[in-house]
Amino acid sequence: MYFADLEGPVFRPPSEARSFILRVAIGCSHNRCTYCNMYRSVAFRPCTTDEIMRQIDRAARYKQQIRRVFLADGDALVLPTERLLAMLAALRAAFPKLQRVAAYAGPKNLLGKSPEELAALREAGLKLVYYGLESGDEAVLRYVNKGVGAAEAVTAGQKAVAAGMKLSVMVILGLGGQLRTQQHAVDTAAAVNAIRPHMLSALTLMLYRGSELVDEYEAGRFALLSPAQIMGELHRLLAALELPAEHHCLFRSNHISNYLSFAGTLPRDKNRLMAEAATAQQALAGQTDWDPYNNVEA
Repeated sequence: MYFADLEGPVFRPPSEARSFILRVAIGCSHNRCTYCNMYRSVAFRPCTTDEIMRQIDRAARYKQQIRRVFLADGDALVLPTERLLAMLAALRAAFPKLQRVAAYAGPKNLLGKSPEELAALREAGLKLVYYGLESGDEAVLRYVNKGVGAAEAVTAGQKAVAAGMKLSVMVILGLGGQLRTQQHAVDTAAAVNAIRPHMLSALTLMLYRGSELVDEYEAGRFALLSPAQIMGELHRLLAALELPAEHHCLFRSNHISNYLSFAGTLPRDKNRLMAEAATAQQALAGQTDWDPYNNVEA
């Protein structure tokens, strides 16, 4: 459900398909990750209060149906906490059946909020944040220009959990290429172990026109993993995950980028998921007609 005036592309997580998409900012304040071209076509800017209230007013006719709201675009938490709290108050007033507000959260924006600010946002209704960790490997994070190092990336996720927010962490299989595949898997698992998110999604690297990483690939400076190698990296990541037995983390690998879908709860289903990844790796190893451009958006 979307009521904003058109200005650039709009993205949201698959689980927010039934949510009211409220654009509180246009684009992404960082917008320099080399694997991503989502917001390259627009300049970042916060939406004005009038723009935000106009969207809420347009959605008011559905106030009895709206139970979830997603704050777009790429990193709503870059906005001052006072503005976010005012938006959350306006949403509670407009939609009496509102249950949850969610948003993407960049690592620098989580680091920029104090624990008290994050707790206040949680109390005001921002219950879920989607955090693109992508990798726990220091070298990979620097290479793709994520804007933070591994320790900062972990701290950012831990801050959201400590504030009482539900945290959905996203990692990207294949982001380290052939050169860093082993370290990428092991260090990403170590980061997840330290953060202890409530949800973990493993996406597969896709290369997009307009991103620097596709240029690196075409110049021969970045080697993609084959589908079988992606399954091997997933198996390696799962094997290195050591979440406490009492922890409950929903695991999904069912994004449009993924070759195959996996689903379970960690740590309970770890062995099953590892076995499924190993079986998939064996099956895909016999694939002789693999074209690396199958996973490259033209």
